[in-house]
Amino acid sequence: MSASYTREQVLSVHHWSDRLFSIFCTRDSGFRFCNGQFVMMGLEVEGKPLTRAYSMASANYEETLEFYSIKVPNGPLTSKLQHVKVGDTVLVGTKAVGTLTIANLRPGKRLWLLGTGTGLAPFLSIVKDPETYERFERVILVHGVRNVTDLSYTDHFHDHLPNHEFLGEGVRKGLTYYPTVTRDDFKNTGRITDLIRSGKLFTDCDVAEFSPAEDRVMICGSNEMIKETCGLLGERGFEEGDSHELGDFLIEKAFVGK
Repeated sequence: MSASYTREQVLSVHHWSDRLFSIFCTRDSGFRFCNGQFVMMGLEVEGKPLTRAYSMASANYEETLEFYSIKVPNGPLTSKLQHVKVGDTVLVGTKAVGTLTIANLRPGKRLWLLGTGTGLAPFLSIVKDPETYERFERVILVHGVRNVTDLSYTDHFHDHLPNHEFLGEGVRKGLTYYPTVTRDDFKNTGRITDLIRSGKLFTDCDVAEFSPAEDRVMICGSNEMIKETCGLLGERGFEEGDSHELGDFLIEKAFVGK
């Protein structure tokens, strides 16, 4: 096995629905990452690593690792990964990378985290970072999904984080969780991009429309959603950043199809 992976033990698996699950596993003592980054994770199959990029859903100070995944019935990896059990072994890469970190953003007043589906994962770690609430007055996490059953972490945002021993005060003052659904009846409905265009997102969150002077944005989700949202931000004068140059908004290029 390549030295670029460590073998980690599965501690628990949570099946949110027939399409989504989370894996919790041990963390090598030498593994370091910034909140929002990703790593190659998967299984050893026929003596070879079968992995793909997964964002850490856990915060960088937590002793265990958490990964949030979709179940693809015939997917080379997830068709197998979804069946792991406590005590099984997963492979975790030794090097974390990625652009979705607050260090790559210019200073701003509000931080928007726009995610669809399992694109929520990097934002789960970012909203558990105390520095996020030190840098931004308000953090608005928008999660777009097809069905209500896809809103896996609702209780996490409503109950756990606001009552967290160390993060609770910052979360209660600064974090807004805005879930929206496209195929079921729900309090918020519609695609994220449509909510931006109509202005409903801003009305519902009681803020002014996007402004490059005050707003910073991170985007993670489907290729279509990322491309469309980047276009909307570009029209409003936002400049994209990366690991080499600070910007007004960020995407994870590794997750965008060529």
